[in-house]
Amino acid sequence: INHIVHNGGLYKRPFNEAFEETPMLVAVLTYVGYGVLTLFGYLRDFMRQWKIEKCQNATEREEQKDFVPLYQDFENFYNRNLYMRIRDSWNRPICSVPGAKVDMMERVSHDYNWTFTYTGRVIKDVINMGSYNYLGFAQKAGTCQEAAAKVLSQYGAGVCSTRQEMGNLDKHEELEKLVARFLGVESAMAYGMGFATNSMNIPALVGKGCLILSDELNHASLVLGARLSGATIRIFKHNNMQSLEKLLKDAIVHGQPRTRRPWKKILILVEGIYSMEGSIVRLPEVIALKKKYKSYLYLDEAHSIGALGPGGRGVVEYFGLSPEDVDVMMGTFTKSFGAAGGYIGGKKELIDYLRTYSHSAVYATSLSPPVVEQIITSMKCIMGEDGTTVGKARVQQLAENTRYFRRRLKEMGFIIYGNEDSPVVPLMLYMPAKIGAFGREMLKRNIGVVVVGFPATPIIESRARFCLSAAHTKEMLDTALKEINEVGDLLQLKYSRHRLVPLLDRPFDETTYEETED
Repeated sequence: INHIVHNGGLYKRPFNEAFEETPMLVAVLTYVGYGVLTLFGYLRDFMRQWKIEKCQNATEREEQKDFVPLYQDFENFYNRNLYMRIRDSWNRPICSVPGAKVDMMERVSHDYNWTFTYTGRVIKDVINMGSYNYLGFAQKAGTCQEAAAKVLSQYGAGVCSTRQEMGNLDKHEELEKLVARFLGVESAMAYGMGFATNSMNIPALVGKGCLILSDELNHASLVLGARLSGATIRIFKHNNMQSLEKLLKDAIVHGQPRTRRPWKKILILVEGIYSMEGSIVRLPEVIALKKKYKSYLYLDEAHSIGALGPGGRGVVEYFGLSPEDVDVMMGTFTKSFGAAGGYIGGKKELIDYLRTYSHSAVYATSLSPPVVEQIITSMKCIMGEDGTTVGKARVQQLAENTRYFRRRLKEMGFIIYGNEDSPVVPLMLYMPAKIGAFGREMLKRNIGVVVVGFPATPIIESRARFCLSAAHTKEMLDTALKEINEVGDLLQLKYSRHRLVPLLDRPFDETTYEETED
């Protein structure tokens, strides 16, 4: 399904997203594959129970057999019998800066992935297609590294206190003023962990008697924050404005369950770029609905800040909207800025309130000074305040890499999800056996990729997820594309029935399709 949206003048630019339907035969074979794996899983569990096969999973001690079980056997069924087969595709240790290329420690398993042994060999110069290093600031040399090293020698590595006690440095104040200026908001606050920025601040903003409307594909940190808040949660279909508007109407008409009192607050939770789908939030429509129904908007820009917009200011700038229309602007420093932590930006009253009531602000240790300096230096580079155009060039390079990579994969015949401007590129694998096979084959060819399966995705929508970077050269991308094409033929991954026609004279933004025979 291709979405090309203009929607009554809300959008100032084309909004092209593609989510091609899973071919029926592929879906059936995927379910059959999981069915066969499940049957063999039960057979192996039976063999383990009767000591025919060695049992390596966690089990109760004999003297605790009468206790309430600590390890729920069935809950771990997937881990034991499906995940363990392809466990070598995850948690691969790297031993270098996670830049455009990485060095990876080789490991082997002699017991079917239950344990790993390191060989001592290092796989050099693996092209890194998995890290969220969107603007290429993860580097061991350059102005950011030099500035961080200088601050490390002056301030040390840790702060050993919270912001409210002895951990409030002049660097933290400088960072927050810079973030507010970068976002175009009145005030901002920085936190030491991106995940906790969501999970610890949402409970400070809403509580019992409030309603949260959450996109069905929101990140785990938003889901946890919503659950911890005690507010009522209702889910709308991914990026579906009709579904969101129906929930808003129902909430206003019917009010709270049983009492029918009006909700104290209605908070809409969305992300800028959805990290598994590669889709971009329909922000102009969300803001229009927010204003129409007088609710609040919480925007998570973890993946979009730095990666979208002409100046790298995220999805708000990408759509040409005003930051004032977003009540709570959240983002992380872990991706585009090559650092750690997160931030919340908005009106001064909001930030002053969070400084007092947010668990992340009151109880968490302050950001490490070298990390703060890394963020400050990279952000000033993006803004052009370092006296160069390096930051702007990186933002443009990322946009070019994204469009080129996505277009080439579609031309090859792969099913690619998401928006054409999203640097997160999901390539659909579907079948369980192909998850591990794709990761292993790509590593053999010196390409490091991230593969994702159930339960992180729906059971029939396993995928490989590429994350593009401004640090990737065209030669690197062409090498990766050549190997992906080869592995795609080897594993028969070219499922698309809407193959792009490569035309040399085609305008840059235009897309041409031809129907290919099934």
